[in-house]
Amino acid sequence: MADLLGYKCPCCGAKIEFNSSSQQMKCPYCDSEFDVASLQSYDEILNQQPADTGEMAWDNDAGCDWEPGEAEGMRVYKCQSCGGEVMADGTTAASQCPYCDAPVIMTGQLSGQLKPDYIIPFQLDKEAAKKALAKHMEGKPLLPKVFKSQNHIDEIKGVYVPVWLFQADVDAQIQFKARKERSWSDSNYHYTETSYYSVSRAGNLAFENVPVDGSEKMDDTVMESLEPYDFSKSVNFQTAYLSGYLADKYDVDAETSVVRANERIRQSTRDEFGKTVKGYSGFEIEHENIGLKNGETHYALYPAWLLNTSWNGKKYFFAMNGQTGKFVGDLPADKAKAFLFFLIGALVSGILAWFISKQNVLITAIAALVVGGIVLGILWSQLKSVAKQNAAAAYVKKDSFRLTYQKDVYLYKKTDKRPIQK
Repeated sequence: MADLLGYKCPCCGAKIEFNSSSQQMKCPYCDSEFDVASLQSYDEILNQQPADTGEMAWDNDAGCDWEPGEAEGMRVYKCQSCGGEVMADGTTAASQCPYCDAPVIMTGQLSGQLKPDYIIPFQLDKEAAKKALAKHMEGKPLLPKVFKSQNHIDEIKGVYVPVWLFQADVDAQIQFKARKERSWSDSNYHYTETSYYSVSRAGNLAFENVPVDGSEKMDDTVMESLEPYDFSKSVNFQTAYLSGYLADKYDVDAETSVVRANERIRQSTRDEFGKTVKGYSGFEIEHENIGLKNGETHYALYPAWLLNTSWNGKKYFFAMNGQTGKFVGDLPADKAKAFLFFLIGALVSGILAWFISKQNVLITAIAALVVGGIVLGILWSQLKSVAKQNAAAAYVKKDSFRLTYQKDVYLYKKTDKRPIQK
């Protein structure tokens, strides 16, 4: 038993002691009790976990050099305001920056850039982008009515956005701490019993063409909001596809983009493994070891329609996926309408809570505020379509996920009680 005295409580982390009355290990701080066998089993599981190597190495041999004479017809335009540079073929002139709407000037021919490996050609035209903007503003009660009538499109530009594509095979071992809960009551107390389990999972999966925006001027969150693109419709790059469109020059290199690719791949790996933890009330990750192999990087151009609009002295930026038609862009809110909908939601729920709770003022007030806030939150979220994509679920290769090891071990249980108010 002496070697158990150095153990820490799995619940709060404090040093545990042997309790002679219960013949179990007990924490003097949170009063949790553990049988010796479960504690030893838990410690063995933790000691078996390998250190997280964090090995997320990539082959960054993306893009290729232009063939002799291939880039001679390309022209480069530089924004006078934000400094962004876009390129186009000799037949396509640019007068305004597609990002900030400021004037641009031609600075010369293309140089010092890699040639893309792939390109997804535009599938939708400018008229489709205009119609998508109109539809984007429909069915949103909090949107000011005058925004629709007074909102003017300043510029619509079809732009090929540079993206770095990452694909790899992932091996992972993840240790979860899971719990099951059950509740009951007697005449004096409400009881909640929580049983804890150590859940081990190991396996592998593959990711294909996880995109990371290669342009500083293109908002990364906007570009991620336009996902997913269908890479199966991509083709080998040829300058002919640029005719009539602009192409942004990458100014974020592949090595820098690796950080974001790793973040998204790690999160999706956690999510996929988490789906296998079933039958529990909840769980969290205690330890993980996620590494990849066969990592490859490619350079591609993805199509997007960029729309700059003006209303009430402010600029609004919208974007549409030039392949799928997905449209994003945050809209303004009418604060007076927002307050009105909050009051309506709070009033209706307050009246119902008043009668259901037998005219309890506190319960009525809480219910009114909660429901009013929920109503407002739902309507407000309709105006916000730009959101960061922290995972890469759309790029998990179909049927690639395989579990190579799984084990669930019971650890201990803890019972809490609270008195019933009478």
